[in-house]
Amino acid sequence: MPVTRFAPSPTGFLHIGHALSALFARAEAGPDGRFLLRLEDIDQTRCRPDYAAAIEQDLAWLGLDWVRPVRAQSEHFAEYAGALDGLRTRGLVYPCFCTRGATMAEAAGAPHGLGPIYPGTCRNLSPTERADRIAAGMPHALRLDLLRAQAETGPLTWRDLDRGVIDAAPERLGDVVLARKDCPTSYHLSVTWDDALQGVERVTRGEDLFEATHIHRLLQALLGLPVPVWRHHRLLLDSTGKRFAKRDKAPTLRAMREAGQTAAAVRASVGF
Repeated sequence: MPVTRFAPSPTGFLHIGHALSALFARAEAGPDGRFLLRLEDIDQTRCRPDYAAAIEQDLAWLGLDWVRPVRAQSEHFAEYAGALDGLRTRGLVYPCFCTRGATMAEAAGAPHGLGPIYPGTCRNLSPTERADRIAAGMPHALRLDLLRAQAETGPLTWRDLDRGVIDAAPERLGDVVLARKDCPTSYHLSVTWDDALQGVERVTRGEDLFEATHIHRLLQALLGLPVPVWRHHRLLLDSTGKRFAKRDKAPTLRAMREAGQTAAAVRASVGF
């Protein structure tokens, strides 16, 4: 009885790409499985309650139902902080004072912080330098010390249901952010924690997040979490070959509904 989830961020209305992702996750659960809805709303500057409500309305219109209650990540910051404290105690994270512009560590527009690898500018600061900067009130994120983490876990693998067993290569992402300057967690930490806590056995998401799985497998090992299997679905592309995205004002499900399109037609258009 597989457990799957659909975990959008309520930063805008759902678009046709979200419809594919949600329907795919529901199908992967099968008739006897459990399908969860989770709101990844850690970005409190962009997430809005009306978007959260609209997500449920759009999914219901598509004919989907899910196990309740819905987990909203913003209500569980203390849990993520506890997990992070454990890693900090083991010397597996360090403060990073770099600005995004200075390092280009998180490329603008890259999904969930995937982009150029952080060059390690703050990794080798002395304890005194770190303490002085923190005492001076310098804003800082917390990054995973990848080399130390890999030394602790050793080699790891993970299984994609379409590609088989894959050697984990978290070095493809480097020292990722685990707590942002403006938030006590990050996508990588909170999604890994929540999937384990909610018993998600089959993680489904788009091909654009395939590389993130490498770092999530490492975090599972560090935090002693169960290991699911993964399946990555195709992406819907616009006429220029770009994937549909909120920032590019992709056609929303709400607009399609208001224009008279039926849920059945939308489902069929994405293969369901």
